[in-house]
Amino acid sequence: MWRLLRPDAVNVLAEEGIRRSLTRYADVVLGKKTAKFLLAKRIPTDLGADDQTPRLWELHEKTTKDYYELERELDSGALQFHDFPDEDKSYLDLKVELGRRILENCHFCERRCHVNRLQRELGYCRCGAEMSVSTIFAHTGEEPELVPSGTVFSCGCTMRCIHCQNWSISQWVESGRKYTPDRLASDVEELHAIGCRNVNMVGGEPTPNTWFWLKTMRDVRSSIPTVWNSNSYYSEETSQLLDGFIDVYLLDFKYGNDYCAERISGAPHYWETCTRNHLTAKKNGELIIRVLVLPEHNECCTRPILNWIAKNIGPWTRVNLMFQYRPEFRAREMRELQRVLNSEEKEEALSIAREAGLLNVIT
Repeated sequence: MWRLLRPDAVNVLAEEGIRRSLTRYADVVLGKKTAKFLLAKRIPTDLGADDQTPRLWELHEKTTKDYYELERELDSGALQFHDFPDEDKSYLDLKVELGRRILENCHFCERRCHVNRLQRELGYCRCGAEMSVSTIFAHTGEEPELVPSGTVFSCGCTMRCIHCQNWSISQWVESGRKYTPDRLASDVEELHAIGCRNVNMVGGEPTPNTWFWLKTMRDVRSSIPTVWNSNSYYSEETSQLLDGFIDVYLLDFKYGNDYCAERISGAPHYWETCTRNHLTAKKNGELIIRVLVLPEHNECCTRPILNWIAKNIGPWTRVNLMFQYRPEFRAREMRELQRVLNSEEKEEALSIAREAGLLNVIT
């Protein structure tokens, strides 16, 4: 059915833009390579439950190097995946333990609320120790290379975008269903079984549920690529936990300056955080960048964003220049956000992309 709904997705993995920007992801989808989280379960560690946290981060840094050595050898064909059994104490288990400790003094996102979520304390995102899921389904509305995408919408968010299109999820208008990691793992397996190309971790925002996702994927056996569908407002520690776990970073680049980020989304230090995480994503995995064009924000946001991407990530970066903005949630409280884009603004955004030298833009 998805082939009829999205004919552009059928052969997209063979297109030049995908082979240049999402090479490994395409190979995992096609069964030629193995998803990162499965490799992480094959890397042994000497993890100790009583180890001090700084020691665990040192161990994580060392084991990350071991991970990339194994990935290179497996991807080249020098070693075979089936020759490596799951480890009792693996690189993925180490990530789970570090995630649990972050949860006790929460700093998954850049706000660093430092609440103990294991003791039912709630921070800015209002997420607890469990994950609340709004919906899980095979999504046919994502970028063609992701379709069909096994999408998991979790509740809660680390930002307060005044124009949020998923505001009922992000702002807890709906409470969702509480999940256990083993139940979600079973659903992920089912998504893969029905033909989904990936598991798409989204919301709301996946960042508050980093620990839960790490635990969930320990129980998944299928080689399904992981997609981190995020607002890019996560901490450096979270970025380290995602390294060697996430195959594709599907990152928003919302604003070209901190003023717009604070005014519209209540997100201080957004530019520094967002650019840092995009650079790290490019280094650690493969990257798709979403740029939602807002009315009257081409000069202050679209232009600096696209110029930065071209200069710092590269001209073949996969960029989705999104024109589907519509006034949602509290958007009508801001004058310029009370309407959709006009044709001149769309053409101007495309012109900016061309001037920046970007060669892999979709709309």
